[in-house]
Amino acid sequence: MDANLELVLKVLPALVVILVVAALCGQLALLARQPRVLGEMVAGVLLGPTLFGWLFPAAQKSLFPPEIKPILYVLSTIGLTLYMFLVGAGLDHKASSPAQVRRAGVLAVSGFLPSLALGFGAGLLLYGTLSAGESARWEFALFLGGALSLTAFPMLARILYERGLQNSPIGRLTLLAASVDDAVAWCLLALLTALHLDTGGAGALRTIALTAVFAVVMLKLVAPLLRPLGTRFAATGTFTPTMMYVVVLVPLTAGWLTDWIGVYAVFGGFLAGLAMPRDPRFREALHGRMMEVVSTLLLPVFFTFSGLNTHLDGIAGGAMLLAFLLILAVGFVGKYFGCAVSMRAMGFSWRESYAVGALMNARGLMILIFINIGLAHGMIGQEVFAMLVLVAVITTAGAVPLYQLALPARLEARQPDREDELV
Repeated sequence: MDANLELVLKVLPALVVILVVAALCGQLALLARQPRVLGEMVAGVLLGPTLFGWLFPAAQKSLFPPEIKPILYVLSTIGLTLYMFLVGAGLDHKASSPAQVRRAGVLAVSGFLPSLALGFGAGLLLYGTLSAGESARWEFALFLGGALSLTAFPMLARILYERGLQNSPIGRLTLLAASVDDAVAWCLLALLTALHLDTGGAGALRTIALTAVFAVVMLKLVAPLLRPLGTRFAATGTFTPTMMYVVVLVPLTAGWLTDWIGVYAVFGGFLAGLAMPRDPRFREALHGRMMEVVSTLLLPVFFTFSGLNTHLDGIAGGAMLLAFLLILAVGFVGKYFGCAVSMRAMGFSWRESYAVGALMNARGLMILIFINIGLAHGMIGQEVFAMLVLVAVITTAGAVPLYQLALPARLEARQPDREDELV
């Protein structure tokens, strides 16, 4: 049999199983009043060695043989690059007033710094237990702190839109703060990746400098060149084939260039999204054309690829279990209470403050992308990876219940619009 055909006959059954299990788990998540993405995350873990590989090891190895894992990795990278492109294209900060931006900055800092500091402290404390020398102590600690400082911005946006709260004071403030948190965390990861890949320092400085130049070029030179796309769409209301070629080529090219620079393709995809025309109708149509395909076909592949690297049996021992509980605790406390106290100081009620703390505490897909980059570059090992996958699942699962506990529907509908008094 032709080798290429043989590979196809191995990849396609794996994709079919991935999509079926993701669809089923996603539907179960919806029935449990959780975001679909949570079910898809769990599906990826279940298909890995933790459950499927434990119950049916021969079948798991047959379905996911070593030769198809590079294919899954490539599909995952394309999916993540396009997904982060859509996240970047969906950001719209121009509608925010200076007062909103200031408050969002305070909220972002109050969620980011405590999580970073507590995670850094936990990393220093647990370095001897969790690290096998993959990275230096300070690098390991910073990576852990950076991972815990993330907020699942796309999932947060979906929750608020489903509830019609995207334009409420809480909604606007939370979305803006979450985007700032994630942007700072990605910058930290880019810095850590650059430093880790070249211990001499010169190569790291080169990577950081090239990344900064690339960001400036994308936002100051490429963005104006893409504005005619928005103008043309406004005139016709449709995406022509030529426009779609441009829309797809820009993030893939940007991802390729950032991969070449050394900071992973998702950074390029995100910057490409920021460079897209900011017209709301253009962004809405772009999401409508691309998001369903990306989230339905490619993201479940990424979750499964992550699941294949997740070995939960490695954290079954007493010391490992205590380390995991410490990581989960510091991640929860830093984000949840940091954001809640900040919201209360800005004049919101305690119920509203805890509701925002719950939403900001969800890590979702963003931490999975973060830790996959860390694992691929050898900054963390399998045990830490598995722990942070569990942190992603638990904090994401807890976001909506904790939000509803703090702000039930009867109170949610009576939120005052306090833009004037909070300036």
